[in-house]
Amino acid sequence: MNLFAYKRPASVDEAVRMAASPGAAYIGGGTNLIDLMKGGAAAPTMLVDVSRLPLNGIAELPDGGVRIGAMALNSDAANHPLIRQRYPLLTQALLAGASPQLRNMATMGGNLLQRTRCYYFYDTAFDQCNKRVPGSGCAALQGINRIHAVLGASPSCIATHPSDMCVALAALRATVRVLGPAGARAIGMQDFHRLPGDMPQRDTLLEPGELITAIDLPRSGFERHAHYLKIRDRASYAFALVSVAAALDIRDGTVQDAALALGGVAHKPWRIPQAEAALIGRPLAPETMQAAADLLLQGAQPHSHNGFKVPLARRAIVRALRSAADTTLGT
Repeated sequence: MNLFAYKRPASVDEAVRMAASPGAAYIGGGTNLIDLMKGGAAAPTMLVDVSRLPLNGIAELPDGGVRIGAMALNSDAANHPLIRQRYPLLTQALLAGASPQLRNMATMGGNLLQRTRCYYFYDTAFDQCNKRVPGSGCAALQGINRIHAVLGASPSCIATHPSDMCVALAALRATVRVLGPAGARAIGMQDFHRLPGDMPQRDTLLEPGELITAIDLPRSGFERHAHYLKIRDRASYAFALVSVAAALDIRDGTVQDAALALGGVAHKPWRIPQAEAALIGRPLAPETMQAAADLLLQGAQPHSHNGFKVPLARRAIVRALRSAADTTLGT
């Protein structure tokens, strides 16, 4: 681990000023960043500790949505009455992630910024990793790529985004609020994470020095029918090979609205609004669910070891939608 300075700001504005220094990084719970630093995959010259800033509140918004402070712990958000009652999909996704010990440390803002769990990114013995060393190549393309992306990848990177929480947030059409040197702005979850393109070292649209302050969830009708399905190699504390966030607003047997996103298959949570649109205005019949699955997986390009993900994801989408429809929450 490299030498670094440590700063503890007294306010959000002070944190943003401190992080404007080259090489600075924010640290909240530290559940991902510290691992990266220990392994040599990250080497910030300054850590700006934002864990004590007053950004951990969870409150109702005037329009009926909910705002979650960036420093709220994953465990606190998962168990908050507003989240459990109005956004059970998010509660399920949070509880599917990591272990209770990590959820008690990890923050909501930090979860948004998790780096990939690609073997070649974490292991600095491999020189080829465009995410870690831009321009060096992608060892996963010709290496062991069982856990890697089948959607939205590029010749520069086939890594996947690891978060469960972010898959649910993408499905629920959340908005990420940030503050930086240029002021405050809001970024939709659909756009917050980037596809790799030819700049895989940049995971999000955050500009240097920008701090995540909150996550806004819009009002929705997904309180009663929601299911987060996570398929992994072992039952706990493992990242998803494929995951599905599915929530439905069903009235009189017809889907009025749908939320649908995939995890474990791309560099970002994978949401295609057209797949949701294929469900709306129709009964949830097998052919309708299959059409939505086909739209979500359109353009999939598996690699030498992960071709199984495409049929697995197709079956998982149908299973998650059926489970969401069959589950009546809040009764």
